Amino acid sequence: MKSIRTVQDLYDALGGELELEWNGDCADNPILDNSHNLQAPSPAGPLNLIRPNQIQIIGPPEQQHLLSGEPENYQRCLKQLFTHAPAALIYTDGLQPTVECKQRAQASKTALISTTRPDHLVISQLIERFSQSTGETLLVHGVFMEVLGKGVLLSGDPAIGKSELALALISRGHRLVADDATELYKTHSHTIMGRCPKVLQDFLEVRGLGLINIRAMFGNSAIKPDMRLHLIIDLVHFDDEKLKHLDRLEGSHSLRELLDVQIPQTSLPVAAGRNLAILVETAVRQHMLMVDGYSAARDFIQRQQEYINLRPDLGK
Repeated sequence: MKSIRTVQDLYDALGGELELEWNGDCADNPILDNSHNLQAPSPAGPLNLIRPNQIQIIGPPEQQHLLSGEPENYQRCLKQLFTHAPAALIYTDGLQPTVECKQRAQASKTALISTTRPDHLVISQLIERFSQSTGETLLVHGVFMEVLGKGVLLSGDPAIGKSELALALISRGHRLVADDATELYKTHSHTIMGRCPKVLQDFLEVRGLGLINIRAMFGNSAIKPDMRLHLIIDLVHFDDEKLKHLDRLEGSHSLRELLDVQIPQTSLPVAAGRNLAILVETAVRQHMLMVDGYSAARDFIQRQQEYINLRPDLGK
């Protein structure tokens, strides 16, 4: 199955099925690589001015929202929409773009596509198409969890405590995807998804307790069949020397490449007395803030500098 990398590829793949009408403009616009946007599981979705999709779907609710209120509000929305230069706008339910929208689309080189098919059908078809595997898979050692709605791979040396940590997280309401062996695959939207090999589904091995059937013990809600990978948390043994060189403001963050996609990674020191379940939850929350552009370290440094500027004598 051919990957969808441009507007032309999208039209070739789904034009007939979705009855798309398009004049061929901006055919080379890329719409595949959204790996920089860690919050978007697919390049396509309903109109979103805050976290813009590369393919913005405009159905009756979105059109009504855009056109409601004063004309100035519509112009502001259009400006915000095209500032992000989406690859394409798809108008559903027989809707057509306004003259102002056409002008801005032409200026920003955005493809305008329309269809008589309903918005929910177009969205579901696009998301399904972009979620399909490209055939590239990778089996990695680690426990894959859904934590606070994010896919988290717990990696680290054997016997470091990954399964015990997973059990603690499950007890706190999070969900297991895979234990020990996680099958990763890349989708057409350049995202990495993870699932459990069938023979291992539902089971978690805990040293001293043996195999545990998580579904039987905690119920169906404790299991997630697959999940997008957002973050890797690498559990590591840090000796005193390594701990001394650890950045106490920034922590230990890096990128790890899996199937040609860069995945954020946080290294978490393992030591007696540390509540790793709480630390993993905190690492996920920190990751979510960082995706939104917030850095506690940067905030602290700025606050400290402002305080020094108010008290010049402190800088001497």
